[in-house]
Amino acid sequence: MSRTGRSSFPAGRREVVDGSVRRTVLPSGLRVLTEAIPAMRSVSFGIWVAVGSRDETGRQAGAAHFLEHLLFKGTHKRSALDISAEIEAVGGETNAFTTKEYTCYYARVLDEDLPLAIDVMCDLVADSVLAAADVETERGVILEEIAMHDDEPGDEVHDLFARAVYGNHPLGRLISGTEETVTPMTRRQIQGFYRRRYTPPHIVVAAAGNLDHATVVRLVRQALRDTPLDTAPAAPAAHRAATPAVRTKPATTMVESKETEQAHVILGCPGIARTDDRRFALGVLNNVLGGGMSSRLFQEIREQRGLVYSVYSYASQYADSGLFAVYAGCAPGKVDEVLALTRAELARVAAQGISEAELARGKGMSKGSFVLGLEDTGSRMSRLAKGELLYGDLTPVDDLLTRVDAVTLDDVNTLAADLLARPMSLAVVGPFDRHRFSA
Repeated sequence: MSRTGRSSFPAGRREVVDGSVRRTVLPSGLRVLTEAIPAMRSVSFGIWVAVGSRDETGRQAGAAHFLEHLLFKGTHKRSALDISAEIEAVGGETNAFTTKEYTCYYARVLDEDLPLAIDVMCDLVADSVLAAADVETERGVILEEIAMHDDEPGDEVHDLFARAVYGNHPLGRLISGTEETVTPMTRRQIQGFYRRRYTPPHIVVAAAGNLDHATVVRLVRQALRDTPLDTAPAAPAAHRAATPAVRTKPATTMVESKETEQAHVILGCPGIARTDDRRFALGVLNNVLGGGMSSRLFQEIREQRGLVYSVYSYASQYADSGLFAVYAGCAPGKVDEVLALTRAELARVAAQGISEAELARGKGMSKGSFVLGLEDTGSRMSRLAKGELLYGDLTPVDDLLTRVDAVTLDDVNTLAADLLARPMSLAVVGPFDRHRFSA
């Protein structure tokens, strides 16, 4: 498969991608990928659209998430009740989620009920009515969701950190939008976003479980016939470009003052994009620093000193940017000590690197998470779609494990010396007004 992100296969041609994985490009440019797992009695079926919150203008902020809600409210063939009742009547489940770079609609059903799931999910994604009354109903639901999010400081601090790094760039905005952008959003705006963005070249259908690829392709084509997604021939869209890189803000401190029992802090910096070859070394480094109970930060700050209940590091990666950060939740009076210990540990690893024993443990954690994360049909389905949508390729699991094994101590320490020495931004949510956080 082409690593440029654009398919090199003629439309309609079926290809073997990797073992039991099959891929077909429909004439419209929509791609169908499946993985047959005969030992399972269930199937996970997903429709992934290469549209997320970063594709919105400032006035549209929240449109992708708003649309995700509305597509379940009814089509020209089914009411909202029909959509949920038909799947639940066979013991299945449906859901959806919106991220900054893509949106996913999925169902999980018994293998014998896959035709029903395909028909229902294709119907709601391709032919939603977007009734005016439903727009008003869901507007209220989304505003409640935004208010609920504001009441969760442990979640809010992550959004505050993204804003500290990215500022007004779409990657720094809330996926849900805000009260100021959602309240005036019209049905016409959402309808326009829907029809402009939800086109076959930007859609990947993925399924994993006890299935037959040719049958899935036939059922998808049948379900989309005579819908707005039954379009003229086109080539699949390229995956999102990695250049130009997103410009980030200079390191800063942002504080949201709230009367909370616990302070929530994130210290971090711009990281690397998801296609960066150093991502495997970053995974190892992240595991060593704050990826588990044996990590340096957990042992130093929680186990030995008892200053926090939760402390961990994480990496977020996008097509053209990324984040690396440490989160901690602690009593407000302990924030300065927790931050000092965190900064000291990051500086120590930047200057001295990690040990051979830590390298081995970090690689083992990465390999284990890859494999154990593929133990159900939902994760297998997600792997197919993300490989196609985000990378333009599906890397075999064995190849991923080989890439992790190939990470050297020098790879990790060179990355640490670069990444962890960068100026750090700080986001804090807690009962602070004029507190001066030490740099």
